[in-house]
Amino acid sequence: MKVRGRLLIIAASFLILIGGGVVLFSLQEMYAQEKKTKDSLAQAQERVHNAVNKERRNVLQTEQPLDVSFEQGEAIGILKIPRLEAELPIIEGTDEDELEKGVGHYSTTVLPGQSDQILLSGHRDTVFRRLGELEIGDILQVIMPYGEYRYEITETEIVDADDTTVINSTAPQEILTVSTCYPFSYVGNAPNRYILSAKRLVN
Repeated sequence: MKVRGRLLIIAASFLILIGGGVVLFSLQEMYAQEKKTKDSLAQAQERVHNAVNKERRNVLQTEQPLDVSFEQGEAIGILKIPRLEAELPIIEGTDEDELEKGVGHYSTTVLPGQSDQILLSGHRDTVFRRLGELEIGDILQVIMPYGEYRYEITETEIVDADDTTVINSTAPQEILTVSTCYPFSYVGNAPNRYILSAKRLVN
């Protein structure tokens, strides 16, 4: 019995050590993720600030088609969510490297000011952990080096993870679509996607 008791204590201690190691690793990963996001936000803020100092043109007042593009992995702008008091960097691309830095922009969709669908995506456990708190009527702001844009949330939906119908042309209407994995508290690869649709406000 004494031997069994000792074995149980050793086994329990071993499990505690493993559990502690897992928690420590998770905390390190979370810290690294947050640092990448902060660094990307600083880059985006600097890019926007420099553009303002160069007297960027106000694309909201022009009827000419906006012709602009960015390189994969660049911090290209800022997504502000007033209700959540959040300010997030927008990164060109949605590979894992990009999503570790902030909110990814699907390169196959347009950019603000190009009168079609803009698709942004982010992880539910980092940049979009509070996305489910948003409601219809809430405002999303996108600040780019060439202008600022406001969008009003008009619809929310939950779709299958493999559903690609959420990616489609909305021209000539400009729609901002925001996507993240769902359920928010799911452990592992989530089976669904949470989708927000927001129309551009021009006033």
